[in-house]
Amino acid sequence: MRDGHIHSPFCPHGSSDSFERYVEKALRSGYRTISFTEHAPLPANFEDPVPGKDSAMSMKDLENYLETVNKVRDLYKTDITIHPGLEVDYIQGYEREIRDFLDEYGPHLSDSILSVHFLKGESFWHCIDYSPEAFRQAVDDFGGIHSLYSAYFRQIRHSAAADLGSCKPGRIGHMTLIRKFHHLYPSPEEWESMAEESLPIIKSSAMELDYNGAGTIKEYCTEPYPPSFIALKAHETGIPLVYGSDAHTAKGMDAGRELIRQGLL
Repeated sequence: MRDGHIHSPFCPHGSSDSFERYVEKALRSGYRTISFTEHAPLPANFEDPVPGKDSAMSMKDLENYLETVNKVRDLYKTDITIHPGLEVDYIQGYEREIRDFLDEYGPHLSDSILSVHFLKGESFWHCIDYSPEAFRQAVDDFGGIHSLYSAYFRQIRHSAAADLGSCKPGRIGHMTLIRKFHHLYPSPEEWESMAEESLPIIKSSAMELDYNGAGTIKEYCTEPYPPSFIALKAHETGIPLVYGSDAHTAKGMDAGRELIRQGLL
């Protein structure tokens, strides 16, 4: 029983639920290992495209976050294994900044995730999971949903292959996040092959895959990231899968129950 993707009160778009509340929830649910993977600060020269500029933790809070996770880890060390970690954004064109950040802070982490949230269109940067309206704008800017999906999975492949140094995160986050709103904006017919093309690169990069339950409780998604048939192909390819609730509240850790209910975990 492991949850490898949990956020914290340091998430500016999350909740004020304390670390202890997450840990107590994990203990009640039977988890033996959890990872706190807060959104890492974005590169200083990258402008967060969401209106509230709240996609990631502030750099000024990073040291406090790491200190707090380590205190909680020590407090519960006889009850549960707690990994201090980060969810790091892969942003094309900012590889040097990301690598410099990881070189400095990576040694303080024991588990981390590499995710794609941001894509650069013809006119703007887009956060593809922010809202249905923002997703629609991205579709328009990319000239259609096929182009948007193609760009997203291209970035997933780039993220897996990127040289981000010895402290590069070992796990690709929610690799089908692009489908968060697929009940509103149906995916192109080729999306499955786009996703599956990423698997050999993830395998050759010796990375794990985040089997993310958050999509199962999203109104316009209702499936894990990635869906079970892609998760099975990843497993058959030899890619380790690590379950993650992607919880932004303590209650959000219940995403695993929905996967179990559906027979997917």
